[in-house]
Amino acid sequence: MFVCGKNVLKETPIKKIHKVYIKEGFKDNEILNYVKENKIKFEFAKEFRLNKMVKEHHQGIVIDIDDYEYYSLSDISNENFIVCLDHLEDPHNLGAIIRTCECAGIKSIIIPKDRSVRVNETVMKISAGAINNVKIILVNNLADAIKKLQKQNYFVYTADMDGKDYRKINYANKKILVIGSEGKGVSQVVRKNSDEIISIPMYGKINSLNASVSAAILIYGII
Repeated sequence: MFVCGKNVLKETPIKKIHKVYIKEGFKDNEILNYVKENKIKFEFAKEFRLNKMVKEHHQGIVIDIDDYEYYSLSDISNENFIVCLDHLEDPHNLGAIIRTCECAGIKSIIIPKDRSVRVNETVMKISAGAINNVKIILVNNLADAIKKLQKQNYFVYTADMDGKDYRKINYANKKILVIGSEGKGVSQVVRKNSDEIISIPMYGKINSLNASVSAAILIYGII
């Protein structure tokens, strides 16, 4: 997998890096020294070549790394707050949510295998290295995963427009926050298996927020 950016380079474990491609004429001595001091294999390349490797703004750095290795439900242990993403499609939203979770101390995010964004170069870039500290758990069926966690005493709070004001809820000790997709929101089967539907009050003419913004508000409102 090709990812890019200075922060991504610094936050990626060195053992996962195969090679770094650096733009010819690159002037950032801190990055150059980092690569050399850590004995990371590197190569200078023309900018047009870097542009072909990645779609994102690469800052003159493209990193060839291992593909992301997903986690499973069994990797969750002693965690009081988990985030579930119900068929999120935008990699920018996933990257931003990963970054928010890392900042809030949330260690696990659950996503379904089908019809959902995966960890790609954009997610890596937007998360700014946070993905190396958050487990992305891939499941076959999100509703089934939620049911299994409920048996472990997790209480499921699902964000939807017609729910209770999130500020007026007494949250359980062990909790799961479910965020729906950008276009369709939360699926009916996930909603049906939720313990509480919560919402963010809207006072303007636009009646919805970006998924990653909603997630950030709710995460920091709940912790």
